[in-house]
Amino acid sequence: MTTTAVDETAAVGRNDDFRQRLLDGLAASIDERGYRDTTVADIVRYARTSKRTFYSQFATKEDCFAELLTANNDELVATIRDAVDPGLPWPEQVRQAVVAYVHSIEERPAITLSWIRELPALGEYARPTLRRGFARLATMIVDLSSNAGFQTAGLAPISHAAAVILVGGLRELTAQTVEDGQPISDIIEPALAVSVAILGPKPPV
Repeated sequence: MTTTAVDETAAVGRNDDFRQRLLDGLAASIDERGYRDTTVADIVRYARTSKRTFYSQFATKEDCFAELLTANNDELVATIRDAVDPGLPWPEQVRQAVVAYVHSIEERPAITLSWIRELPALGEYARPTLRRGFARLATMIVDLSSNAGFQTAGLAPISHAAAVILVGGLRELTAQTVEDGQPISDIIEPALAVSVAILGPKPPV
């Protein structure tokens, strides 16, 4: 083992810099070739580190993928929460949320597409990551519909089930838009219309 390799291995134990570099390396490779065609060699090439370092941090490529998508989903949820002003009228909050979602996806469309299309292909291994991602987004929507702007309008919070349906539809629309090579901003108005219909006043029975 070279002195550089020894130094690098020791450094891995001291901080999370190498782990983040590996996550960034996977993200860069997904942008270029997609998750399925990405290898550990691709990840470490982008990360400018070694396979030894990779396996000191992750047992498999799938583990690295799951951590990347979890972090990306957490960032998305935080971005949307930060973008919404709970004191505004509820329709304006919905627009803030949808626009924040779209802007986040525009930054990393390939990661979002891999979350929707490639993660489920991993089968049972992917289920916890998928369920956690949907749960975080659905809970955020339920919380949004419970804030002051919605209460002032006399609107009851939506159910978790309805929030899951909204998340699922929005994710599929996003995937189709990315696959078709269309601007992601094209989904703002249809996503807003559906969100308002689900979150807003219900017609009398």
